[in-house]
Amino acid sequence: MPEIQDQEFVEFIVKSIVDNPDEVEVNRTIDEMGVLLELTVNPEDMGKVIGKDGKTAKSIRTLLRVLGAKNDARLNLKIIEPEGEKGPREEKKKSATDEVRELERDLEI
Repeated sequence: MPEIQDQEFVEFIVKSIVDNPDEVEVNRTIDEMGVLLELTVNPEDMGKVIGKDGKTAKSIRTLLRVLGAKNDARLNLKIIEPEGEKGPREEKKKSATDEVRELERDLEI
């Protein structure tokens, strides 16, 4: 197996699901823990790569584990989050009532 195959595999999968495939970047490093693939995507595509409850990211990692097992290698995926971006867990969701009140206040001015 060519050593770059795992990197191309991740690029292919991610580019297939994002809106900005030209901004997908996968960096590959090797250390004593195995192979680390660092994935960077456009911030707008982060939700598509991670998926609901992290299911898409987990699926990509599972496929990498299978590829690694086939080739006696330990493959790890790290998804690089843009600095300063708040994840959905950090944002407080507004209720519809709060949004209506905010609109009413804006219209009064």
